[in-house]
Amino acid sequence: MRGIPPRFYGFICIGPLLPNVLFPIEANPSSMVSSQLGGTGLSRSLGLAEITLSGIGIILGAGIYALIGTAAAGAGNAVWLAFAISAVIALFTALSYAELSSMFPKAGAEYDYTSAALGEYVAFIVGWMIIFAGILGAATVALGFGGYFHELFGIGQIPAAVALIGILTVVLFIGVKESAGVAGLFTLIEGVGLVLIIIAGLPRLGSVDYLEMPFGISGVFTAAALVFFAYQGFEEMVKFSEETRDPQKTVPKALMIALVVCTALYILVCISAVSVVGWEGLAGSDAPFAEVATVAWGPRAADLLSAIALFATANTVLLMLLASSRIAYGMARSGSLPGLLSRVHPTRKTPYLAILAAALGAVLFLFAGDIGFIANATNFTIFVTFIIVNLSVIILRVRSPDTVRPFRVPGSIGRIPVLPLLGIVTSLFLFLQLTPEILAIGALIVIIGGIAALFAGRRQDDLEVNEEH
Repeated sequence: MRGIPPRFYGFICIGPLLPNVLFPIEANPSSMVSSQLGGTGLSRSLGLAEITLSGIGIILGAGIYALIGTAAAGAGNAVWLAFAISAVIALFTALSYAELSSMFPKAGAEYDYTSAALGEYVAFIVGWMIIFAGILGAATVALGFGGYFHELFGIGQIPAAVALIGILTVVLFIGVKESAGVAGLFTLIEGVGLVLIIIAGLPRLGSVDYLEMPFGISGVFTAAALVFFAYQGFEEMVKFSEETRDPQKTVPKALMIALVVCTALYILVCISAVSVVGWEGLAGSDAPFAEVATVAWGPRAADLLSAIALFATANTVLLMLLASSRIAYGMARSGSLPGLLSRVHPTRKTPYLAILAAALGAVLFLFAGDIGFIANATNFTIFVTFIIVNLSVIILRVRSPDTVRPFRVPGSIGRIPVLPLLGIVTSLFLFLQLTPEILAIGALIVIIGGIAALFAGRRQDDLEVNEEH
């Protein structure tokens, strides 16, 4: 297929085989899943502060640090507007996630929501795409970490990326409370980096035209589709539901707080950055924030921002691996993935085999490519998932209007909620901004997920027949 980098063919072909290669299917995984649930569930140790900081950590991470230069190349000084557009579109879907997470506070998240609304087949495809996006995204951001590490210490990019994934896997094994603590610390550090960029731009506010769009409004929309990757993270927060105290109230509240905080920071950072170096300076740099720091304070400041970027990228990898392992755990527990992935460590209360599978998958995908291309490939899966999640809210409102909803998306016409409908339309609009090669790769991911779902369905049918006999 034209337009698809050759390096992706192998990854696309082996992707669906990874779960079964790493963990062969048991003769009766459904019964094994049931046995694993008896007294070995996940630990409910997270509160509002941990969930909110974790969400902010995923959202802030690699997106703004790595993509602002590429986005500025398309949107010009109006790059802040691209982030604002993405934020509004993210908000529509975040509200849908908040409602669904209050109804189904489970680690399977999108898989459980879609299963209730559209059935197991579509749910498997959605779960597959989310796992794929998380693992591929973690690999890409780990390479970003390796690049910064190489610039600072001269260590090879790939060895540094592999070492990072290994260290973070150990952290995830130890426990979710400890992982959230590390994520919270890293979030504060990367937040400091963004605050420094804002401070650097304060003396220069008003020095440029903030509505300068070298490629018109179409360039802004294209940039908005790209930087949507920078908002990836709020949907990961719902995967912590089974490890959260009072998840029906805590998770929706954390979702809203995290999204508002990150949007405000993004817009302020964009305005400050273009005030210092202009959109041309951002677009022409491989390390845009280091460029801003150099102009504002000198080369030593650039080293400081590069060091902070290490924490930002590491944080994103940690939380992407955590979220991917949780949805794999949720799907395995339901019998859709090999049952071994649902095993919980008896003392640490973490899904240790799901964590290992996510980490190994990330290592395998370390050669996937540049962050801009992979960000858009990830965005394909996110846009499709968001369309389905918003559709699920509408379907469940019509089909099950009396179901208890601790959080409810405001605004409806009859039984039809308006904001999820806007979420579908706006997500579809950004989806159509993706390039043909990204659409081709995304289509292959969906097709592979569909084929894998057929095998998963047959396996479950066979198990049910065997149990009846």
